Amino acid sequence: MSAGKFKFAIDRGGTFTDVYAICPDGKERVTKLLSVDPSNYPDAPREGIRRILEEELGNKMPANEPVDTSMIDWIRMGTTVATNALLERKGERMALVITSGFRDLLYIGNQARPKIFDLKIEMPEGLYEAVVEAKERVILDSPRCQLTAKGRQVDATNGEKLWIIEELDQEHLKRELEEIHDKGISSIAVVLMHSYIYPAHEEIIEKIARSVGIESVSLSSKIMPMMRIVPRGFTAASDAYLTPHIQRYLQGFCSGFKNELDGVNVLFMQSDGGLTPMDSFSGSRAILSGPAGGVVGYARTLYGSVSNGLPVIGFDMGGTSTDVSRYDGAWEHVFETTTAGVTIQAPQLDVNTVAAGGGSMLFFRDGMFVVGPDSAGAHPGPTCYKKGGPLTVTDANLRLGRLIPEYFPKIFGKHENEPLDSAATAHAFQQLTQQVNELFEMTEEEVAMGFINVANEAMCRPIRALTQAKGHDTSRHILACFGGAGGQHACAIARSLGMKVVLIHRYSGILSAYGMALADVVREEQEACSKPYEIDNFEYIDQRINVLSKRCRESLISRGFQPDQIHTEPYLHMRYDRTDCALLCGPADPGSSSRHMSSHGDFLESFVEKYKTEFGFTIDERPVIVDDIRVRGIAKTGIQTTKTLPAATSPATSVTMSPIYFEGGYRDCSVFLLKDLLPGHSIPGPAMIIDQLGTIIVEPNSTAELTVQGDLRITIHDAPISSIGLELDAVQLSIFSHRFMSIAEQMGRILQRTAVSTNIKERLDFSCALFGPDGGLVSNAPHIPVHLGAMQEAVQYQLRARGSDILPGDVFLSNHPSAGGSHLPDLTVITPVFWEKQQKPVFYVASRGHHADIGGITPGSMPPHSHMLIEEGAVFKSFVLVRDGVFREAELIDALNAPGKIDIPGASGTRNLHDNLSDLRAQVAANQKGIGLVSELMVYYGLEVVQQYMGYVRHNAEMAVRSLLKEVAQKSGQKLEAEDFMDDGTRICLSVAIDPSQGSATFDFTGTGCQVWGNTNAPRAVSLSAIIYCLRSLVGHDIPLNQGCLVPIQVIIPEACLLNPYPEAGVVGGNVLTSQRVVDVVLRAFGACAASQGCMNNITFGDETMGYYETVAGGSGAGPDWNGRSGIHSHMTNTRITDAEVLERRYPVILRSFCLRNGSGGHGKYRGGDGISRELLFRQTMTLSVLTERRVYAPYGLAGGGDGAKGSNSLLRRNGVLLNLGAKCSVPIHAGDSFRLLTPGGGGYGVEDKEGNKPVVTAIATKFTERGSVYEFRSLQESA
Repeated sequence: MSAGKFKFAIDRGGTFTDVYAICPDGKERVTKLLSVDPSNYPDAPREGIRRILEEELGNKMPANEPVDTSMIDWIRMGTTVATNALLERKGERMALVITSGFRDLLYIGNQARPKIFDLKIEMPEGLYEAVVEAKERVILDSPRCQLTAKGRQVDATNGEKLWIIEELDQEHLKRELEEIHDKGISSIAVVLMHSYIYPAHEEIIEKIARSVGIESVSLSSKIMPMMRIVPRGFTAASDAYLTPHIQRYLQGFCSGFKNELDGVNVLFMQSDGGLTPMDSFSGSRAILSGPAGGVVGYARTLYGSVSNGLPVIGFDMGGTSTDVSRYDGAWEHVFETTTAGVTIQAPQLDVNTVAAGGGSMLFFRDGMFVVGPDSAGAHPGPTCYKKGGPLTVTDANLRLGRLIPEYFPKIFGKHENEPLDSAATAHAFQQLTQQVNELFEMTEEEVAMGFINVANEAMCRPIRALTQAKGHDTSRHILACFGGAGGQHACAIARSLGMKVVLIHRYSGILSAYGMALADVVREEQEACSKPYEIDNFEYIDQRINVLSKRCRESLISRGFQPDQIHTEPYLHMRYDRTDCALLCGPADPGSSSRHMSSHGDFLESFVEKYKTEFGFTIDERPVIVDDIRVRGIAKTGIQTTKTLPAATSPATSVTMSPIYFEGGYRDCSVFLLKDLLPGHSIPGPAMIIDQLGTIIVEPNSTAELTVQGDLRITIHDAPISSIGLELDAVQLSIFSHRFMSIAEQMGRILQRTAVSTNIKERLDFSCALFGPDGGLVSNAPHIPVHLGAMQEAVQYQLRARGSDILPGDVFLSNHPSAGGSHLPDLTVITPVFWEKQQKPVFYVASRGHHADIGGITPGSMPPHSHMLIEEGAVFKSFVLVRDGVFREAELIDALNAPGKIDIPGASGTRNLHDNLSDLRAQVAANQKGIGLVSELMVYYGLEVVQQYMGYVRHNAEMAVRSLLKEVAQKSGQKLEAEDFMDDGTRICLSVAIDPSQGSATFDFTGTGCQVWGNTNAPRAVSLSAIIYCLRSLVGHDIPLNQGCLVPIQVIIPEACLLNPYPEAGVVGGNVLTSQRVVDVVLRAFGACAASQGCMNNITFGDETMGYYETVAGGSGAGPDWNGRSGIHSHMTNTRITDAEVLERRYPVILRSFCLRNGSGGHGKYRGGDGISRELLFRQTMTLSVLTERRVYAPYGLAGGGDGAKGSNSLLRRNGVLLNLGAKCSVPIHAGDSFRLLTPGGGGYGVEDKEGNKPVVTAIATKFTERGSVYEFRSLQESA
């Protein structure tokens, strides 16, 4: 390394490009410029380098000439080039090569829709423009397999035995690839079934592709050899799509320098926090290139002695996004994240993008202050950027004096040389305040401050979720704030989270760039293992770790590193058998343990400790599986951060005084320049500290001090609690809405952590909720549609049934349909909240979880042929689960075993008692968490205030629904009617009478057919949930989902009809089938859209040793200006499908095909979405059950649109006999039998015209791209 040259670290972000430079004399330089400014320069990173070199060397360097590199030692860079190309779909033209039968697999993905209330399902475009189906098939060997003819046996890379049941047809493939090449496509992604352990076919395809002229080939087996074909396929596709695009950008970047940077060490930051040489920088590992630098920056500089050993929460608030992360001495990596609709399997730091940053737009909607998720983006940006943009968080800070234009970069206006426009911001706030004051009386400052408070609370929610998800106390952290906008919010957020210290690095405004300078070069190697972690496999695991370590070292040595600069870290991706939750574990120190272990250390101890921390328990009797082996090779290259500053010898001197608005009014505040402060200076709040990279607000009751390293340490002191009155305050309305939702979310985190069953822990099939003293819903999370209204009915039933027999410490268990249940496997645990001297409960909390088995006539407690409730499992109406602090286990066990005592063939008590007991205890624990959180609210604000705002939040939802109904009455009339028929001919009839003056409506189901001798009867609570779902979907924007939604609604459902059956009726199909048809009828009455598939396609197979259950997607209905989406779950379900490779590894089946059913969507001006074709080949004897609908009556079209195709269920016996199974049946299966499922399409909308369909593209604001483990958790929860 040359000490006499410049060193540059650069973060090219969405709005700004930050440059950190070390000059030859050790001087540090920083600069910030717009990332996109084509009228002034072609490339921001190159321009930043040019400016610093020109200024420091004193040599004129024309902007239009290549930059001289003779004085540059190294350049390190993080860039959003890959992310932007993914978001904007501007990558390379590419094709997908995939195993035959799976052509639409990546289109279908996990079959869940991203936003459950959007009738117009919008998903990002696919990355590929053509598909080649490779005729080949590899299957796993299985001791349970009873098939006679299998094919050729081969060895997998991990030593397993595999069968090639169809050899790769190379001639066919070559012809297909030649056609692809002739279309001008020169990049392909290849993903084949089980290629993660058998890459041979992919490697042959690569040779063929290159022989026909295809230049870029991305093999899933090389890029990320991990099980699960869908994310692995997405990863390969993203690599094929992005890597050529990145290479072109790098070529353009290099061309701006003399000799194209030859002789300059150029490194790029990867998503995992490690640097890689420019020629190794690939698309799939570049998504978090910029944000990763910030995590490295604060981890290397602020954790440890500076943070007093406390873990650090990174809070990076920029112009277009807010990122949150955590560091406790070890990098927190995740291996699967979704960005812009693409799920990528690659090691990434767990950076959670949770808000739109300073660009978050401000709205006043239905009497509530709303911040985001819409963003002004970099262009046009906030109002104050002088480009005609909307009001944003940045504008609110400017209006309150928290930004001073004279000290802010002058980079705005037409020529990018003007200051922030305070006048434009003030004018916009005048207009917004006039709108607010139609309902309230507030000043402009109060309005702006209100939006700041709401924004802060919105950012606190995901921070709580991030820490508590892993079992950590949020308050036991330090907040590390960076990013240009973070300093204005850090004190308030830390106080809200209970944190006592905020750390702000001296380069907080460019910390991502600074982190690049601190990072190391990393090389990773990984391969699949799929073996139990046991003594017989230790030799194999050790040998593979050694091989991967050698590869890492050789790669780094080839890059010029010396062996003593390199060290390797082995990791195992481990999980308990029969679970999906894999944790990445390094070896624990063996210490004095006598346990047999790998020669690299005790990985099992590390796994058990990590699992217990994250989930609160361990599964001692369960084997642990090693999914993957990973080695991380690290070459130390980062600069040293030992620079210290001299101590202050005199008090700090402010440069001016400036008024800043805080709660209660303006305060005259001293303004300091960070460059003037020295260690020993103490700045009491309120005050402002400014440097060229950002503005920091030291709030009242806080004190800022400079550390010897030049970083700011702000101590948050206890502050007097500001009292809130009982009168409605619009700002507090928004904050309480967030707080109530946060209670439900945190309850869900506790339930997920402490439950043991796959359904609750991994599929997240549960809901947690808060209710008022009347049992009415206050907040519910997540928004599982079928739970929305049902839980309220369950709580209110307890109030009616028990009367005064509700005591402190009681916990009740319920699942009966007449007691607010949906179907029996959904067990609801209800706990009253008592407070001080109140005689009756002041709130209730409840958690509902789907239990895998509670007895009945079939395993899984979802029999397709049940007729009576007693056949479907254990029944609880108002069972006292806990009283006087005692968990009534003996009585509970008796009740769970009761179904086995009835005289019905096949009847059994629960088949999974251990999980039932454990999960019910977890539900009790979740409720206790809710009690604690609502009690904290009451301690802080007082019972009266909390209950008052509960009423206000409900009223806000009520107003949104009333506005909707008034609008509908004006547009469609006051009388709406619709009907539809179940496959057995039972009619569902609805009449909606709207009162336009009140914004109220009566939903009358009179005329609906009587209850049936079967199980498609739907409890009343299911219909209420369907109505709430429809109303929320029709409103079209976020509203609090609570009791208020139904206040304007009267629901009439005659007794003993399909939708309000007698208590003894079978209902299991009502929850999963009839609920969908109720939604279709409601939306038909409102004329909202054509019918979606109207079914969940419930498929179950198994025997006495195993069982599998899935729901399968279909087509969604078209609407007034959109085509329906194909292969997607709709309305009352959003369940993810099991990945094809996981399915074949765990169950004795072969998935022959899984693709779209082309042409099954209804015709029309706008087409309905296509259904799915799915074929299973069974490898052993078992029982198959199907519970489906829309096999007789097709999904209707609307406004002249055609009907969608009906579904069908067929069985091809191994002897060639084809059987139509009908809509609902159970049938014995033999090895060699095949089941083919065709799911219904969606209905079309409008009369088809000669011009074909042209969906209306509505102009929508930019929304920030949410990502990270918090987002993945919520997405999974909403797809349960």
